[in-house]
Amino acid sequence: MKMVSTTARIAAYAGLALALCMGARPASAQADYPSHKVRVIAPQGAGGGVDVVGRLLMEQLSRRLGQSFYIENQGGAGGVIGASDTARAAPDGYTLMIAYVATHGTNPAVRKTPYDAVKSFTPIAMIGGTANMLLVDPRLGVKTLKDFVAYAKQNPDKLSYGTSGNGTLNHLAMEEFKHAAGFSDLSVPYKSMSEALTDVIGGRVQTVFPGVAAGLPTVRSGRVTPLAVTGEKRQAVLPDVPTFQELGYPSMQALTWYGVVGPARMPQAVTDKLNATINDILKSPDFQQKLEQLGIEAMPMSPPQFGDYIAKEVRTWTQVAHDSNISID
Repeated sequence: MKMVSTTARIAAYAGLALALCMGARPASAQADYPSHKVRVIAPQGAGGGVDVVGRLLMEQLSRRLGQSFYIENQGGAGGVIGASDTARAAPDGYTLMIAYVATHGTNPAVRKTPYDAVKSFTPIAMIGGTANMLLVDPRLGVKTLKDFVAYAKQNPDKLSYGTSGNGTLNHLAMEEFKHAAGFSDLSVPYKSMSEALTDVIGGRVQTVFPGVAAGLPTVRSGRVTPLAVTGEKRQAVLPDVPTFQELGYPSMQALTWYGVVGPARMPQAVTDKLNATINDILKSPDFQQKLEQLGIEAMPMSPPQFGDYIAKEVRTWTQVAHDSNISID
Protein backbone atom coordinates (compact mmCIF):
# COMPACT_ATOMS: atom_id res chain seq x y z
CA MET A 1 0.00 0.00 0.00
CA LYS A 2 2.81 2.41 0.81
CA MET A 3 4.31 1.79 -2.62
CA VAL A 4 0.94 2.52 -4.29
CA SER A 5 0.47 5.62 -2.18
CA THR A 6 3.94 6.88 -2.97
CA THR A 7 3.47 6.22 -6.68
CA ALA A 8 0.15 8.02 -6.65
CA ARG A 9 1.73 10.92 -4.78
CA ILE A 10 4.54 11.17 -7.32
CA ALA A 11 2.02 11.09 -10.16
CA ALA A 12 0.00 13.82 -8.52
CA TYR A 13 3.09 16.01 -8.10
CA ALA A 14 4.07 15.38 -11.70
CA GLY A 15 0.59 16.30 -12.87
CA LEU A 16 0.68 19.52 -10.88
CA ALA A 17 4.09 20.40 -12.26
CA LEU A 18 2.91 19.74 -15.79
CA ALA A 19 -0.17 21.88 -15.25
CA LEU A 20 1.94 24.75 -13.97
CA CYS A 21 4.26 24.43 -16.95
CA MET A 22 1.22 24.61 -19.23
CA GLY A 23 0.18 27.85 -17.63
CA ALA A 24 -2.51 26.57 -15.27
CA ARG A 25 -2.89 28.00 -11.80
CA PRO A 26 -4.56 26.44 -8.77
CA ALA A 27 -8.34 26.87 -8.83
CA SER A 28 -8.25 29.17 -5.80
CA ALA A 29 -5.72 31.46 -7.48
CA GLN A 30 -7.87 31.62 -10.61
CA ALA A 31 -10.96 32.43 -8.54
CA ASP A 32 -9.09 35.25 -6.81
CA TYR A 33 -7.73 36.66 -10.09
CA PRO A 34 -6.34 39.25 -10.17
CA SER A 35 -4.53 39.14 -6.85
CA HIS A 36 -1.91 41.73 -7.88
CA LYS A 37 -1.26 44.26 -10.62
CA VAL A 38 -1.47 43.23 -14.27
CA ARG A 39 0.94 44.39 -16.98
CA VAL A 40 -0.79 45.27 -20.25
CA ILE A 41 1.56 45.77 -23.20
CA ALA A 42 0.61 48.41 -25.76
CA PRO A 43 2.75 47.51 -28.81
CA GLN A 44 2.88 51.13 -29.93
CA GLY A 45 4.29 54.40 -28.62
CA ALA A 46 2.45 56.63 -26.16
CA GLY A 47 -0.31 58.71 -27.73
CA GLY A 48 -1.10 56.32 -30.58
CA GLY A 49 -4.49 54.71 -31.08
CA VAL A 50 -3.46 51.47 -29.35
CA ASP A 51 -2.22 53.41 -26.34
CA VAL A 52 -5.31 55.63 -26.08
CA VAL A 53 -7.80 52.78 -26.43
CA GLY A 54 -5.82 50.60 -24.05
CA ARG A 55 -5.69 53.22 -21.32
CA LEU A 56 -9.42 53.91 -21.59
CA LEU A 57 -10.25 50.23 -21.15
CA MET A 58 -7.66 49.47 -18.47
CA GLU A 59 -8.89 52.33 -16.32
CA GLN A 60 -12.33 50.70 -16.25
CA LEU A 61 -10.94 47.19 -15.82
CA SER A 62 -8.88 48.33 -12.82
CA ARG A 63 -11.96 49.78 -11.15
CA ARG A 64 -14.08 46.71 -11.74
CA LEU A 65 -11.55 44.07 -10.72
CA GLY A 66 -9.87 45.98 -7.90
CA GLN A 67 -6.28 45.70 -9.14
CA SER A 68 -4.09 47.90 -11.31
CA PHE A 69 -4.10 47.04 -15.01
CA TYR A 70 -1.26 49.27 -16.17
CA ILE A 71 -0.13 50.05 -19.70
CA GLU A 72 3.47 49.43 -20.72
CA ASN A 73 4.33 50.92 -24.12
CA GLN A 74 6.59 48.80 -26.32
CA GLY A 75 6.68 50.45 -29.72
CA GLY A 76 8.81 49.32 -32.63
CA ALA A 77 8.67 47.15 -35.76
CA GLY A 78 4.98 47.85 -36.28
CA GLY A 79 4.02 46.14 -33.02
CA VAL A 80 6.22 43.06 -33.47
CA ILE A 81 8.40 43.81 -30.42
CA GLY A 82 5.50 44.09 -27.98
CA ALA A 83 3.67 41.11 -29.47
CA SER A 84 6.78 38.94 -29.22
CA ASP A 85 7.26 39.89 -25.56
CA THR A 86 3.63 39.00 -24.84
CA ALA A 87 3.89 35.64 -26.59
CA ARG A 88 6.90 34.71 -24.42
CA ALA A 89 5.30 35.73 -21.12
CA ALA A 90 3.93 33.34 -18.50
CA PRO A 91 0.32 32.48 -19.41
CA ASP A 92 -1.06 33.30 -15.97
CA GLY A 93 -3.16 36.37 -16.84
CA TYR A 94 -0.68 38.87 -15.44
CA THR A 95 0.72 39.87 -18.84
CA LEU A 96 -1.84 40.93 -21.43
CA MET A 97 -1.63 42.96 -24.63
CA ILE A 98 -3.73 45.36 -26.65
CA ALA A 99 -3.71 43.55 -29.98
CA TYR A 100 -4.63 45.43 -33.13
CA VAL A 101 -4.89 44.98 -36.87
CA ALA A 102 -1.12 45.32 -37.38
CA THR A 103 0.01 42.76 -34.79
CA HIS A 104 -2.70 40.23 -35.64
CA GLY A 105 -3.56 40.96 -39.25
CA THR A 106 -1.30 42.87 -41.59
CA ASN A 107 2.13 42.20 -40.06
CA PRO A 108 1.83 38.39 -40.30
CA ALA A 109 0.68 38.88 -43.89
CA VAL A 110 3.71 40.82 -45.10
CA ARG A 111 6.63 39.76 -42.89
CA LYS A 112 8.02 36.83 -40.95
CA THR A 113 7.12 37.47 -37.33
CA PRO A 114 8.72 35.66 -34.37
CA TYR A 115 5.23 34.70 -33.22
CA ASP A 116 2.18 33.02 -34.73
CA ALA A 117 -0.75 35.45 -34.62
CA VAL A 118 -3.17 32.60 -33.90
CA LYS A 119 -1.22 29.90 -32.03
CA SER A 120 0.99 32.10 -29.82
CA PHE A 121 -1.86 33.93 -28.08
CA THR A 122 -5.04 33.47 -26.09
CA PRO A 123 -7.83 35.59 -27.60
CA ILE A 124 -9.62 37.30 -24.72
CA ALA A 125 -11.90 40.06 -25.99
CA MET A 126 -12.50 42.31 -28.96
CA ILE A 127 -12.80 46.00 -28.07
CA GLY A 128 -13.92 47.60 -31.32
CA GLY A 129 -12.95 48.99 -34.68
CA THR A 130 -13.03 52.03 -36.91
CA ALA A 131 -13.72 52.04 -40.62
CA ASN A 132 -11.33 53.28 -43.27
CA MET A 133 -12.33 55.71 -45.99
CA LEU A 134 -11.17 56.58 -49.48
CA LEU A 135 -10.29 60.26 -49.80
CA VAL A 136 -9.31 62.10 -52.97
CA ASP A 137 -7.91 65.48 -53.91
CA PRO A 138 -10.90 67.70 -54.90
CA ARG A 139 -8.85 68.96 -57.84
CA LEU A 140 -9.39 65.61 -59.53
CA GLY A 141 -12.95 66.69 -60.12
CA VAL A 142 -14.51 63.35 -59.10
CA LYS A 143 -17.49 63.28 -56.76
CA THR A 144 -18.35 59.57 -56.62
CA LEU A 145 -16.55 56.26 -56.36
CA LYS A 146 -17.78 55.32 -59.83
CA ASP A 147 -16.27 58.51 -61.26
CA PHE A 148 -12.99 57.83 -59.47
CA VAL A 149 -12.69 54.29 -60.87
CA ALA A 150 -13.44 55.58 -64.36
CA TYR A 151 -10.80 58.30 -63.98
CA ALA A 152 -8.25 55.79 -62.65
CA LYS A 153 -8.78 53.48 -65.63
CA GLN A 154 -8.57 56.31 -68.14
CA ASN A 155 -5.53 57.96 -66.54
CA PRO A 156 -3.27 55.15 -65.26
CA ASP A 157 -0.20 57.41 -65.22
CA LYS A 158 -1.77 60.32 -63.34
CA LEU A 159 -2.64 58.71 -60.03
CA SER A 160 -0.62 57.95 -56.92
CA TYR A 161 -1.74 57.27 -53.38
CA GLY A 162 -0.15 57.87 -50.00
CA THR A 163 0.23 55.26 -47.29
CA SER A 164 1.58 55.23 -43.73
CA GLY A 165 4.13 52.63 -44.82
CA ASN A 166 4.52 49.45 -46.84
CA GLY A 167 2.36 46.61 -45.58
CA THR A 168 0.15 48.79 -43.36
CA LEU A 169 -3.63 48.44 -43.34
CA ASN A 170 -4.23 51.52 -45.49
CA HIS A 171 -1.70 50.20 -48.02
CA LEU A 172 -3.27 46.73 -48.20
CA ALA A 173 -6.83 48.10 -48.23
CA MET A 174 -6.04 50.27 -51.25
CA GLU A 175 -4.42 47.32 -53.00
CA GLU A 176 -7.52 45.24 -52.29
CA PHE A 177 -9.71 47.94 -53.82
CA LYS A 178 -7.46 48.27 -56.89
CA HIS A 179 -7.81 44.55 -57.57
CA ALA A 180 -11.57 44.61 -57.03
CA ALA A 181 -12.10 47.66 -59.28
CA GLY A 182 -9.52 46.73 -61.91
CA PHE A 183 -7.21 49.74 -62.05
CA SER A 184 -3.60 50.45 -61.15
CA ASP A 185 -1.73 53.36 -59.60
CA LEU A 186 1.46 54.09 -57.68
CA SER A 187 1.92 53.67 -53.94
CA VAL A 188 3.94 56.34 -52.13
CA PRO A 189 4.92 55.28 -48.59
CA TYR A 190 5.21 57.87 -45.82
CA LYS A 191 6.29 57.62 -42.20
CA SER A 192 2.79 58.45 -40.96
CA MET A 193 -0.75 58.96 -42.20
CA SER A 194 -0.62 62.64 -41.24
CA GLU A 195 2.26 63.13 -43.71
CA ALA A 196 0.31 61.32 -46.44
CA LEU A 197 -2.77 63.46 -45.79
CA THR A 198 -0.66 66.61 -45.97
CA ASP A 199 0.56 65.63 -49.42
CA VAL A 200 -2.96 64.89 -50.65
CA ILE A 201 -3.98 68.37 -49.54
CA GLY A 202 -0.89 69.76 -51.26
CA GLY A 203 -1.64 67.90 -54.49
CA ARG A 204 1.53 65.78 -54.46
CA VAL A 205 -0.51 62.55 -54.28
CA GLN A 206 -4.13 62.22 -55.33
CA THR A 207 -5.70 59.79 -52.89
CA VAL A 208 -5.30 58.17 -49.49
CA PHE A 209 -7.11 55.51 -47.43
CA PRO A 210 -6.96 56.50 -43.72
CA GLY A 211 -9.06 55.45 -40.77
CA VAL A 212 -12.17 57.56 -40.25
CA ALA A 213 -10.81 59.17 -37.09
CA ALA A 214 -7.53 60.15 -38.78
CA GLY A 215 -9.15 61.54 -41.92
CA LEU A 216 -12.21 63.23 -40.43
CA PRO A 217 -10.63 66.65 -39.72
CA THR A 218 -9.53 67.08 -43.34
CA VAL A 219 -12.97 65.97 -44.58
CA ARG A 220 -14.72 68.49 -42.36
CA SER A 221 -12.39 71.24 -43.56
CA GLY A 222 -13.33 70.51 -47.17
CA ARG A 223 -9.73 69.90 -48.20
CA VAL A 224 -10.44 66.33 -49.37
CA THR A 225 -13.44 64.56 -50.89
CA PRO A 226 -14.64 61.34 -49.20
CA LEU A 227 -15.93 58.73 -51.65
CA ALA A 228 -16.69 55.61 -49.60
CA VAL A 229 -16.14 53.93 -46.22
CA THR A 230 -15.36 50.31 -45.40
CA GLY A 231 -17.55 48.17 -43.19
CA GLU A 232 -21.16 47.07 -43.28
CA LYS A 233 -22.84 50.37 -42.46
CA ARG A 234 -22.38 54.09 -42.91
CA GLN A 235 -20.58 56.07 -40.26
CA ALA A 236 -22.63 58.31 -37.96
CA VAL A 237 -20.05 61.08 -38.36
CA LEU A 238 -20.28 60.79 -42.19
CA PRO A 239 -23.91 59.84 -42.87
CA ASP A 240 -23.82 60.96 -46.51
CA VAL A 241 -20.79 58.87 -47.45
CA PRO A 242 -21.81 55.42 -48.76
CA THR A 243 -20.11 52.14 -47.93
CA PHE A 244 -18.08 50.25 -50.51
CA GLN A 245 -20.56 47.43 -49.99
CA GLU A 246 -23.45 49.66 -51.09
CA LEU A 247 -21.48 50.55 -54.21
CA GLY A 248 -20.81 46.99 -55.29
CA TYR A 249 -17.58 46.09 -53.45
CA PRO A 250 -18.66 43.70 -50.64
CA SER A 251 -15.10 42.54 -49.91
CA MET A 252 -14.10 46.00 -48.69
CA GLN A 253 -14.52 45.46 -44.95
CA ALA A 254 -11.15 46.71 -43.65
CA LEU A 255 -11.28 47.92 -40.04
CA THR A 256 -8.64 49.38 -37.77
CA TRP A 257 -9.53 47.20 -34.79
CA TYR A 258 -8.34 46.71 -31.20
CA GLY A 259 -8.68 43.80 -28.78
CA VAL A 260 -7.12 42.11 -25.75
CA VAL A 261 -4.99 38.96 -25.92
CA GLY A 262 -2.64 37.09 -23.63
CA PRO A 263 0.00 34.39 -24.10
CA ALA A 264 -1.20 31.02 -25.36
CA ARG A 265 -2.70 28.53 -22.89
CA MET A 266 -4.07 30.99 -20.34
CA PRO A 267 -6.42 29.42 -17.76
CA GLN A 268 -9.96 29.29 -19.10
CA ALA A 269 -11.41 30.70 -15.89
CA VAL A 270 -9.18 33.80 -16.13
CA THR A 271 -9.93 34.27 -19.81
CA ASP A 272 -13.67 33.98 -19.20
CA LYS A 273 -13.57 36.42 -16.28
CA LEU A 274 -11.70 39.01 -18.31
CA ASN A 275 -13.99 38.54 -21.31
CA ALA A 276 -17.16 38.92 -19.23
CA THR A 277 -15.83 42.04 -17.50
CA ILE A 278 -14.63 43.69 -20.71
CA ASN A 279 -17.89 42.94 -22.54
CA ASP A 280 -19.80 44.45 -19.62
CA ILE A 281 -17.66 47.60 -19.92
CA LEU A 282 -18.37 47.74 -23.65
CA LYS A 283 -22.12 47.80 -22.90
CA SER A 284 -21.75 50.98 -20.86
CA PRO A 285 -23.21 54.00 -22.71
CA ASP A 286 -20.52 56.22 -21.20
CA PHE A 287 -17.71 53.97 -22.45
CA GLN A 288 -19.35 53.62 -25.85
CA GLN A 289 -19.48 57.41 -26.11
CA LYS A 290 -15.76 57.63 -25.34
CA LEU A 291 -15.02 55.12 -28.09
CA GLU A 292 -17.29 56.96 -30.53
CA GLN A 293 -15.33 60.14 -29.91
CA LEU A 294 -12.34 58.23 -31.31
CA GLY A 295 -14.38 56.99 -34.27
CA ILE A 296 -14.53 53.47 -32.81
CA GLU A 297 -17.58 51.22 -32.56
CA ALA A 298 -17.68 48.69 -29.71
CA MET A 299 -17.62 45.09 -30.99
CA PRO A 300 -18.07 42.66 -28.06
CA MET A 301 -17.21 39.03 -28.82
CA SER A 302 -16.62 35.78 -26.96
CA PRO A 303 -13.03 34.45 -26.89
CA PRO A 304 -13.75 31.85 -29.64
CA GLN A 305 -15.40 34.51 -31.81
CA PHE A 306 -12.44 36.83 -31.37
CA GLY A 307 -10.06 33.99 -32.18
CA ASP A 308 -11.98 33.27 -35.39
CA TYR A 309 -11.89 36.97 -36.26
CA ILE A 310 -8.10 37.09 -35.90
CA ALA A 311 -7.64 33.97 -38.03
CA LYS A 312 -9.85 35.48 -40.74
CA GLU A 313 -7.90 38.76 -40.69
CA VAL A 314 -4.61 36.93 -41.18
CA ARG A 315 -6.06 34.95 -44.10
CA THR A 316 -7.58 38.02 -45.73
CA TRP A 317 -4.49 40.22 -45.64
CA THR A 318 -2.14 37.36 -46.51
CA GLN A 319 -4.15 36.84 -49.70
CA VAL A 320 -4.11 40.56 -50.52
CA ALA A 321 -0.35 40.75 -49.91
CA HIS A 322 0.18 37.68 -52.11
CA ASP A 323 -1.96 39.08 -54.93
CA SER A 324 -0.07 42.39 -54.82
CA ASN A 325 3.37 40.84 -54.23
CA ILE A 326 3.87 42.86 -51.04
CA SER A 327 6.56 41.78 -48.59
CA ILE A 328 8.75 43.81 -46.27
CA ASP A 329 11.22 41.07 -45.26
